[in-house]
Amino acid sequence: MLTEWYREELRVVSTELLANWQKKIGVEVGAWGIKRMKTRWGTCNRNAGRIWLNLELVKKPVACIEYVVVHELLHLIEKKHNEKFVGLMTMHLPKWRSLKEELNRLMLAHEKWGACGY
Repeated sequence: MLTEWYREELRVVSTELLANWQKKIGVEVGAWGIKRMKTRWGTCNRNAGRIWLNLELVKKPVACIEYVVVHELLHLIEKKHNEKFVGLMTMHLPKWRSLKEELNRLMLAHEKWGACGY
């Protein structure tokens, strides 16, 4: 039940962020979703135009969620983390480096889901 509440909370925040940033950047996502990921905050499939956000983002500051949304949307324009991508990040979200550092300092997810020692 808690997982579904987290999912709905992240969906509310992400829906607004995605709508705003798609307009600002000038891209359109074909589909997006939320799932638990062990090693990534988000992922983008350029061919499908699909973005996935990590469910654990719901436990992070909204500014960090925004960073991931912008990051993944920009991958619809530029696949690699090259100079062009960095330039786009800087143009659209000038403080992205500090947000990335903040997010990377936070734990992604607890490795032992549901482990209570029983």
